This record gives sequence, structure tokens and C-alpha cells, in this order.
Amino acid sequence: MSLVNVARLDDLRAGQPKLVEVGGARLVLVCVKDEVYACDDVCAHQGGPLSQGKLSGVRLACPWHGWMYDVRTGECVMPGRGNRVASYATRIEGGTVWVQVP
Repeated sequence: MSLVNVARLDDLRAGQPKLVEVGGARLVLVCVKDEVYACDDVCAHQGGPLSQGKLSGVRLACPWHGWMYDVRTGECVMPGRGNRVASYATRIEGGTVWVQVP
């Protein structure tokens, strides 16, 4: 695993998902309170772009069919069928957001 610089903290807005690309993979970053979370951008249901979804607390809804994911873990919480998207550890240093990727 390696840490990759993905964004400036100033580029993130609370409640507004942000798409970033890391090594050809699409990730969605979300800022919730003082934390930044990173998950795959592709919904496990039918591939919808989670970065275009709506964030409510720590739940991110896919814009296509409303599947909801906990951005802290990537677990699907609605409809709750055991699906998930990959989530990645993040770190903020000096105003820079780093994501730990495989």
C-alpha cells in the first residue's frame, strides 16, 4: 500500500462529494465534519457514479437508484444486501489529503 496525494483540503466542501482519479481508478472523496473519507466511485448495484450522489451525514446515495453507502466503511446500508464499495484510509497533512491505495 502507498499514500497518494489526491487533493487539497481547501478543494473539498462539506456535504459535496468530489471525484478524483488515482492510478486509473475513480475515487469519491467526502468531507464530514473534520474527517475526509474515500471510496470507489462506482456503485455496486449498476455502476452509478457515487461522486454525483447526495451525501446525508455519512451516507452517500447513488444518483441512479438510491443505493446508500456508509462512506466510513463502504458498506451498503440501503437496501442492505451485503454489498459494498472499497473504502480507503485517508490522512490530512499540511492541508493535503492523502489516500492509502493498494
